[in-house]
Amino acid sequence: MKGKGRNWALLVLWLVLFLSAGAAGGAQGQAAAHVDVLEIEGAVTPIMISYIERGIATAEEDGAEALVVLLNTPGGQTDLMNRVISAMLASDVPVVVYVYPRGAYAASAGTLITLAGHAAVMAPGTTIGAASPVGSQGEDLGETMEAKVKEDLKAQARGLAARRGDEAVAWAEAAIEEARAATAEEALELGVIDLVAGNLDELLAGLDGLEVVVNDRRVVLETAGAEVRELPMTFPEQFLHIITNPTVAFILLTVGLNALLFELSAPGGYVAGIVGAICLVLAFYALGVLPVNYAGLIFIILAFGLFIADVKAATGGVLTVGGVVSLVAGALLLFNSPLYRVSISAIVGVALVTGLFFAFAMTKVMQIRRRPSVTGTEGLIGQLGEVRTALEPEGTVFVRGELWQAESLEGPIEKGERVEIAAVHGFRLQVRRAAPLPQEV
Repeated sequence: MKGKGRNWALLVLWLVLFLSAGAAGGAQGQAAAHVDVLEIEGAVTPIMISYIERGIATAEEDGAEALVVLLNTPGGQTDLMNRVISAMLASDVPVVVYVYPRGAYAASAGTLITLAGHAAVMAPGTTIGAASPVGSQGEDLGETMEAKVKEDLKAQARGLAARRGDEAVAWAEAAIEEARAATAEEALELGVIDLVAGNLDELLAGLDGLEVVVNDRRVVLETAGAEVRELPMTFPEQFLHIITNPTVAFILLTVGLNALLFELSAPGGYVAGIVGAICLVLAFYALGVLPVNYAGLIFIILAFGLFIADVKAATGGVLTVGGVVSLVAGALLLFNSPLYRVSISAIVGVALVTGLFFAFAMTKVMQIRRRPSVTGTEGLIGQLGEVRTALEPEGTVFVRGELWQAESLEGPIEKGERVEIAAVHGFRLQVRRAAPLPQEV
């Protein structure tokens, strides 16, 4: 009996331990639920694509409940947008696009990226829409090309918004055809988005229980109380993302041109040339990503041409003023889209610094031109020398390390006396007695 009782006790203890371990494991699994978060700000660029692809891969590997993309973008090129959308649609993890923070927008290409999310959320005070296509330089497309591009984008928008209802589809088409935009509340009413949330906690609570379709399978989001894990950009991604800012691209371009021109005007140091080359390479990378208006670029190059011409011709600053005006005009026109603008303060600052630099250079050039020549035979006039052979009235003098034939203009001059050169005739000098030094008085 005692043996049987002991066996029953051990069995009960084993069951208790098993159930406790299961409960602990379930609690641990529930506590381990998390979402990964990416933050995208600025134009759609190749860096954004690699960042999103890396985020999706990380979320798939670490078993995230969802990948939340904080989005604030004015848009970008259509081919880059399509790559972002393809990566999101191919994801095995639900991708939630969150237009955030307040004041942010998902404009142009950002509109279709938001529609491509398995779930879409906007913060109060944000906007979405204005997705009408423009050319690579920000200009309006020709009538035929515009019609083709719009029809292609509208077909894509219909496919992405179809699951959200007829009103959402109609609005998506209007965003492309008529550049229509919507606030967060309007987008929610139209069914374009799933939720309006002021922060990530509200988003996670609001999306909990939402059913989404991921790669043809239905997934119910369990995001309430999920841990938030931020996935920041790597340093190379941050660096390349920063230089694609329109203001930074403009500054890099002007610094590069300044440094390169400085190196060409005073060769031999190499530092300015290397810095200028690096800045120009980075600037042209950024300009290749952003929708550049080449008229603005021409104005900027013209400005530096005027600066150089003023230094060479010494027009008294007229061309420098013209260069400053051209530089400001070029900066204002460099990005034709209103969503891509160079900061006004940066334009004024760069124009003033560049104008002052070339004005300073022009002043120095004019001073040098007015300065008496200090090389060749003309540079000898006014120089002091020492009589080596008595001038009676002819003899020799030692000037600047050389022995010259000389003629006195003031009668005989003894050997060892100091003379001043008055004129140069070929290889013969004309000299006069030099004023005595202060200690000789």
